Amino acid sequence: MTGEPDFHGAKVALFIDDHILVYRRDNRPDIPFPDMLDLPGGGRENGESGAECVARETREEFGISIAVDRFEPVQSYPNWRGSGHQALFFVCRLSRRTLDDIIFGDEGQGWTTMPVTAFLASDQAVPHLQTQVRLYLDT
Repeated sequence: MTGEPDFHGAKVALFIDDHILVYRRDNRPDIPFPDMLDLPGGGRENGESGAECVARETREEFGISIAVDRFEPVQSYPNWRGSGHQALFFVCRLSRRTLDDIIFGDEGQGWTTMPVTAFLASDQAVPHLQTQVRLYLDT
């Protein structure tokens, strides 16, 4: 991804070896993708860059601080809302030791790591994020 388009939000695939860090969304009918497996990320705040957005969201959701320059920008894609906005997708590789530092936030039911292949095959994962991970791995 060259340059950064105007965007609504950003997501990040956090890889630990051949696993990916995910969380299960709350099971509430008033939120998108209830009770599904999701990746860290969310809406842009205060004009932040995409990497700043995923760094903040990772800190809020998992309690881990990752330097902004460690997030590798991959691509932009149409926001799932279909509103003409773009979302950004990033990847970052973490050490297994990072898992010891996780303090799960108040959004979602819990977190886990799972084999990337299981995430891609799961009918419980947010579909457009499976697509983004698959596109990244195919490059």
